[in-house]
Amino acid sequence: MKSFNPFSKQKSISLPATKQTQFEQAEALGLFDAGWYQQQYGQKFASSADAFKDYLHKSRFSPVHPSPAFDGESYHRMYMDVFYDQQSPLFHYLKNGKQEGRQYVPLTPRWVPRTRMPLDTTLTEAASRLKMAVCLHVFYEDFIERFAQALDDMPIKVDVLLTLAEGVDESRARKRFERHASVNRVETRRVPNRGRNFGPLLVEYGDVLNDYDLFCHLHSKKSLYSGREQTQWADYLTEYLLRDKSVVKRALNAFAEDKTLGVYYPTTFWMMPSWVNHQTMNKGFMREWQQALGIDHISDFLSYPAGGMFWARPQALKGIADKSWTYDEFPEEPLPNDGSKLHALERILGARAEHLGYRQFFYHPSGGDFTVDQSYITANYHGSIEQHMSAIQAHQIISFDVFDTLVRREFTVPDYAKLKLGKWLLEQGVVTSAHAFVKTRNEAEFSLRKRANFQGDVRIDAIYDELADVYKVSKDIAQGWMQREFELDLAMIQPKDEMVELFNHLSTAGHVLWVISDSYYTRDQVGLMLRKAGIAAAYRLMVSSEEGKRKDSGSMWAMVKEDLAREEGRRHLHIGDNVVADAQRPGDMGLATFHILHPMDKWRALGMPEVLTGDDALDEAQILKWGALVSQIGRNPFIGE
Repeated sequence: MKSFNPFSKQKSISLPATKQTQFEQAEALGLFDAGWYQQQYGQKFASSADAFKDYLHKSRFSPVHPSPAFDGESYHRMYMDVFYDQQSPLFHYLKNGKQEGRQYVPLTPRWVPRTRMPLDTTLTEAASRLKMAVCLHVFYEDFIERFAQALDDMPIKVDVLLTLAEGVDESRARKRFERHASVNRVETRRVPNRGRNFGPLLVEYGDVLNDYDLFCHLHSKKSLYSGREQTQWADYLTEYLLRDKSVVKRALNAFAEDKTLGVYYPTTFWMMPSWVNHQTMNKGFMREWQQALGIDHISDFLSYPAGGMFWARPQALKGIADKSWTYDEFPEEPLPNDGSKLHALERILGARAEHLGYRQFFYHPSGGDFTVDQSYITANYHGSIEQHMSAIQAHQIISFDVFDTLVRREFTVPDYAKLKLGKWLLEQGVVTSAHAFVKTRNEAEFSLRKRANFQGDVRIDAIYDELADVYKVSKDIAQGWMQREFELDLAMIQPKDEMVELFNHLSTAGHVLWVISDSYYTRDQVGLMLRKAGIAAAYRLMVSSEEGKRKDSGSMWAMVKEDLAREEGRRHLHIGDNVVADAQRPGDMGLATFHILHPMDKWRALGMPEVLTGDDALDEAQILKWGALVSQIGRNPFIGE
């Protein structure tokens, strides 16, 4: 526990009667410790009541804690109605929750950074001289006042560069910021509804960002879920980018002290899905950005400013912030919820800074720490299956993915069986190169998908019928090759023991089990793999090659939803490792999901070297050197088990 700090002598602000009552109860019950709170979050208050007021404000949208006795994040996660009502968890507990029999738990940190940045909460002279622009894109007019209030305690004077959507009162915006004590000057631009928040920033102000030491980018953001407007995500980002003077001072001090720091933002909003720090549906667009910016490899899980709000040195985003842009370079509305050039741009920012030799750093609100540790991106995957058992068993129908969920490959790389087949065909004098065969075999698969306009799926026997024409052999011979590929792959199939054990346990506990796989293998072939892995329970098997529907396109999930509608309201949960196919797609369709780490993702999360990427992914020496290690580490999908 951190030590008590004396309160400052600044004037205290009294609490309203209701909050005063809750404050007194919280102190009496030992659930609010003002001294601990002040030290934990690096901020000085005139009184305990002022510290409580700060807690009430932040805890509506941030995982701050009132004392070691009460874990606010856990309370919100246990009682989502409190979160959706945007209520402080401790305030709710004292006002209603205690009488309703709701429970709370002591503070149990979900993630603790491996390294912390010791930063002074007093603004340094070097930090006070930083020239900073605050770039605000306003789509919702009420954010004019929100942003202006957030600047009230800004410790340095800034220029405000505004981009205003159609219908936002430009005169009102200009007047509000021009009379603000923290603002040097104001620029406004009326902008079209194109490029979301990034287009206006880059088109209108890209040519002036290099005039500043730092720029901060925010935009008005609202989410509509639970049937009502939600602003917690925007409040969270605004708080730790602009409003919290202790955090802002420390961030400024960090930039002034360390020229290698290029981008800053708070760790990802805590109520986002566990897989949000991932390329998700944006891999194609990410590759376009990587090619344009000369960035080589980017891992699937990555640290980026989710929500598109951050601070940066303009030099750290060279090639983006200093490029001459037009609105035509950005996609037109309407845009999907994910999977666009703009969603990829958000994800490329940190990678671009690191490519140029800069580092990202973050503020972690739960612990009150600044850090450069990026392991927060997989923090939700720590623990064990036992910790999740009650939540899993709350569902009557449970479906599982196959590859890298129930089964794993001995050497991790899916194409290794094809390479082995290619080597055998090379020995038979059929092909001139094993690697060339893998390429040809995959091209045949792609050709079939393209011919079907990427609708449904393809079967492995159809792929080898295609190869019969390519290699001028009979279809019977080609089907023999197909059987050999399957047998080579089957020989390398191993169980993910903990997941197989979970599957079999759920069957004995009376749950209905489904297995759903995107695969060119037939239902019988997938069934053989599951049998080899030790699946002993009864289950329904849905394979894309047989159903003509795929998880990653959403068509399989549409069928699943139709089937569930006939299941008399029984609750369903899907478990799988693919972020898009097993989590994002079904989640977007309203299905409950439980995402687990792919073996390669776990390998990277543990800080292991980057392996089996690019040309190395089909280098047999590299496969034999690393593949078995990755597979073994990924046997259990949880970190720190």
